[in-house]
Amino acid sequence: MKIHNVTQGSPEWHSLRTQHFTASEAPAMMGASKYQTRTDLLKLKKTGIAPEVTPSQQRIFDKGHETEALARPIVERMIGEDLFPVVGTEGNLLASMDGMTMLGETLFEHKLWNESLVAQVRAGELEPHYYWQLEQQLLVSGAEKAIFVCSDGTEANFVSLEYFPVAGRAAQLVEGWKQFEADLASFEPVAAVAEVVGNTPETLPALRIEVTGMVTASNLEQFKAHSLAVIEGINTDLQTDQHFADAEKTVKWCGDVENRLEAAKQHALSQTESIDVLFKTIEDISAQVRLKRLELDKLVKARKVAIRDEIVITAAKALQAHIDKINESFGGKVRLPAVPVDLSGAIKGKKTITSLRDAADSELARAKIEASQIGDGIRANLESLRTLAKDHAFLFNDAQQLVLKDNEDLVALIKVRISEHQQAEEQKAEAQREKIRREERERLEQEQRAEAARLEAEAKATEAPAAASATGQASNSVTSVPTQPKPAAKTAAPTASKPLAYQAEVKDFEALVKAVAKGEVPIDVLTVNWQALDAIVAAKGSNFNMAGVTLTQVAA
Repeated sequence: MKIHNVTQGSPEWHSLRTQHFTASEAPAMMGASKYQTRTDLLKLKKTGIAPEVTPSQQRIFDKGHETEALARPIVERMIGEDLFPVVGTEGNLLASMDGMTMLGETLFEHKLWNESLVAQVRAGELEPHYYWQLEQQLLVSGAEKAIFVCSDGTEANFVSLEYFPVAGRAAQLVEGWKQFEADLASFEPVAAVAEVVGNTPETLPALRIEVTGMVTASNLEQFKAHSLAVIEGINTDLQTDQHFADAEKTVKWCGDVENRLEAAKQHALSQTESIDVLFKTIEDISAQVRLKRLELDKLVKARKVAIRDEIVITAAKALQAHIDKINESFGGKVRLPAVPVDLSGAIKGKKTITSLRDAADSELARAKIEASQIGDGIRANLESLRTLAKDHAFLFNDAQQLVLKDNEDLVALIKVRISEHQQAEEQKAEAQREKIRREERERLEQEQRAEAARLEAEAKATEAPAAASATGQASNSVTSVPTQPKPAAKTAAPTASKPLAYQAEVKDFEALVKAVAKGEVPIDVLTVNWQALDAIVAAKGSNFNMAGVTLTQVAA
């Protein structure tokens, strides 16, 4: 807060106020002031022309300053600290504090004694007319609380309460001033209109009728022509407060004319029992006046309803345009939720067009402020999503609901979701790695079993020749692979012109391979045991059969 060395009420103080938005103006800006409309404040800020202070108003102001000075020592005794009047600003906001402690922790605000406000203080609930001023004082000063006092300067008539900032109100206040500043830029002051007083049509001449058994003297024809001309000239195109006031008064005037005509008729009847022309003329005029009265009365009511509708519809369109602009700023990702607005309720009970528009404008401004405040929160949340969840957007398909959360809550939720996702992904990856490790273990185990079987087969194959030599018989488990080349014969070749060779034919090779795979036959049998084969050949001769193997003598 920047403190200004000016005295409240001085010309320098007034000049400073014109350059800022003040705490005492905050209720009017929020449409909650008892003494000033939002439109009036816009006009004041636009033109700089303040209404003249009347002598009675000045006496009230003087009395307020006097009681404030008397109440300050009472408050100082209550809190045990001295209070000093302070004028401070924060940006374009200004607050004039009736008192502030040396460390700036506590403020003092005084209001002149009145029973309505006393009841609020005792109940501990202040109206917006009062609390918006306190909110701005606390916002500008940074104080923790304000001692709000209503008194006449004596301890006998003295009530107080401690006011602390209410969550959300300061942000709403700032948004309100932003909207007010935007409205001020385009505001065009309208000339003040004096209170409207309705006018009746031209006063009709007095109707004179004299009868003595017959009409002896009457200006009835002239009266009729004049009356119908006046009736025809009554305005039925109602646009302004003046038109409505005129119409409402004319309705009463028509009723008076009807009554006067009826009275003239009754007067004539008292003089004669039957004057047909007189009565028909009077009835004709009376009927015309009645028709105009009814028509005008309906027009007044219908036009009032139409103008109320126009004001509400215009304000609703302005609010929708404001909301559409905010939605555009979101980049099409999300939209504002429905912003509550009660334009019909705001104008209820208002009688004049001016008061209707003021009430609608105030409600419109309130709704715009709320929409802008929600929009600021959504933009902050979208930025959090963009920065914190840029690589995990797929986790936040419910962004429309999430952006309405408090930003701190959303940031925490983003972190939790991402953390849970990462943990889930890590668990999946670990499961996949475990599967690979398990498959690798199984593969190694299979290889180890196969290697063990191979070693066992080799051991058995090594033992087989020794056993065959010992018995002098060939091993029955020996066979040969057709593609295995035969080395030079180790025994003497038969006597012939050409050397002899033997070709092995395996008829059930698949059975042999399966037997080897199952470990029933050593793998070594797939390699020819030439020593055993030579022994078989020597024992069996040139042609012989074995189970699954046929040896046929062929030319080498």
